[in-house]
Amino acid sequence: MSPSSIPIRIASINKNTKETKIQVSLSIDGGPLDLLPESEHFPSSSGSVPSQESETHASQNSPSQQIWIWTGVGFLDHMLHALAKHAGWSLRLRTKGDLAIDDHHTAEDTFLALGTAFSKCLGSRTGLQRFGHAYAPLDEALSRAVIDLSNRPFFDGSFGFASPMIGTLNTQMIHHGLQSWSKAAGVTLHVDVIKGTNDHHRAESAFKALAVATKMACTRVVGREGEVVSTKGVL
Repeated sequence: MSPSSIPIRIASINKNTKETKIQVSLSIDGGPLDLLPESEHFPSSSGSVPSQESETHASQNSPSQQIWIWTGVGFLDHMLHALAKHAGWSLRLRTKGDLAIDDHHTAEDTFLALGTAFSKCLGSRTGLQRFGHAYAPLDEALSRAVIDLSNRPFFDGSFGFASPMIGTLNTQMIHHGLQSWSKAAGVTLHVDVIKGTNDHHRAESAFKALAVATKMACTRVVGREGEVVSTKGVL
């Protein structure tokens, strides 16, 4: 099968609760993405969420990727931008959450929706590398991520943040968010910040390590098309 005939792995998710309204469009192979559709919760003109045509702190277009993210929590946007960029994804995501309460529901539900979209992109999970691992530095910080597209949700993480907040994101929500993403994505994931003195750097190196590990695990293996990479014969 020629590269041009390999189908792009893409999925769209709408997640609406009393606490959050979320739209996600994800291609784990990058490439172009249509704009997220207008809806009751995301009309063409919305004061709280900018237009997808505008540049934001978490938007980036290149020949291989389109990224546009808005959750109302700046540091969360920044981490999701890093994840998408270094995993090779194209991602459009917007969230309206109950930030008048705190950032918990917004972060948690955003990670759940993104994990669900990721799982849909994987489909039958056949013919893939399945396992991925990576180290990523950011100045003095260094993190390690190891992932298995196992369909057996599990997460363990160690971040060692010194402060309760990074920007307007509670640092507890980084652990809980990745736990939520792992559950919805159906992956086994271990993320550990090995060292670092700056909390921003610690978090960003963790998301970059996760991105590179995930890209490795999602790689299609030539000659294994349709094969389940498991002794059980199923994932």
